[in-house]
Amino acid sequence: MRAGTSRIITKKGRITNKKGYFGKFGGMFAPETLMPALTEVEAAYKNFRADDHWQSEYQRLLESYNGRATPLYEAVNLSSKITDGKSRIFLKREDLNHTGAHKITNALGQALLARFMGKERLIAETGAGQHGVATATVAALLGMSCDIYMGTVDMERQKPNVFRMNLLGARVIPVDSGGKTLKDAVNEAIRDWTKSVKSTHYAFGSVLGPHPFPAIVRDFQSIIGKECRKQILKAAGRLPDEVIACVGGGSNAIGIFSAFLKDKIVKLTGVEAGGKGLHGVNHAVRLTPSPYAKPGVLHGTYSYVLQDHDSQIADTHSVSAGLDYSGVGPQHAHLFDTGRVTYTYATDEEAVNAFKLLCETEGIIPALESSHAVAYALKHVPALKAGSIVVVNLSGRGDKDIYSVAKFMGTDIL
Repeated sequence: MRAGTSRIITKKGRITNKKGYFGKFGGMFAPETLMPALTEVEAAYKNFRADDHWQSEYQRLLESYNGRATPLYEAVNLSSKITDGKSRIFLKREDLNHTGAHKITNALGQALLARFMGKERLIAETGAGQHGVATATVAALLGMSCDIYMGTVDMERQKPNVFRMNLLGARVIPVDSGGKTLKDAVNEAIRDWTKSVKSTHYAFGSVLGPHPFPAIVRDFQSIIGKECRKQILKAAGRLPDEVIACVGGGSNAIGIFSAFLKDKIVKLTGVEAGGKGLHGVNHAVRLTPSPYAKPGVLHGTYSYVLQDHDSQIADTHSVSAGLDYSGVGPQHAHLFDTGRVTYTYATDEEAVNAFKLLCETEGIIPALESSHAVAYALKHVPALKAGSIVVVNLSGRGDKDIYSVAKFMGTDIL
């Protein structure tokens, strides 16, 4: 490590330094072999942000390729259905980004950062497949090779996205270890990066991993909140009473929350995957009070992590592949501890019901991840005072999820 860097060796032999903390959460926990790569990314990102040419190119692609700004849409039919029009529900339409989710905003930024560093290859993890598709897309755009790690359970339930990644020229590498979901895909991607750092950039898909990735992904996704703040002031003439977003790793939520963190009058609510309920660990709830959620180190960062009775990382369950993860971004852990953000959950059944209702009332097919945020709004908004304004971040579209929803409903569409 560089001279002057404070280094800590934990009881389990992980190496970290005192950088990248949100309160007591975060850090740079990684093998010695990865420390130079993390230091390189940190320095390069600082220079990348200050480089007018690369920033102009990023902004150009956000507008002309990515499709930003995404609209803020008032869901009048949904509001009328659940509140008789007494409250107003707005949807931040991240599902209208190119490739169908907020993920490409970060993927574009990280791919350009990789080019800035002279890297020729991108690797990534993916659960729901949206980050994988986004990374494969930008790799094709920029002429880079691309490998995507994906758990075999997620590959089965996200077949359309696996096919899309292959069409885009990426190689999807199956991960058949552990729970065969997102946690295990991250494990394998980190192993790859350890061996290939000279030519490869690991494009983390969420506000996870060792510093500087939680900050990098947050910065790229903060455009969601910046756009939303301007749009709601124009549409409603004031700030919303509440902003709601689903939380897996947490990038879409941090993205939209970031513009409202200093506005104490705006309640911020993150919705986790309640799976089959909070008994046992048939869920992915890390911040809603649970005896299985405790602070710990996972994938290079110190945060809240689902753990079993032996303090081992627990496998999770959610009908939504993108929320099916044992940890959560360290900034979310800090916001939970400080009380600035309220965290709750929606079950599989509630998410699927919300998925169906949004389809039927607004003609919008939401991602199952986003459906968790919609599900909470369906329960919560009717109890608010008349005239309340709520924004739900619709982080992605749900064409990728129709097979999972059909299976959950007991319908065979294959």
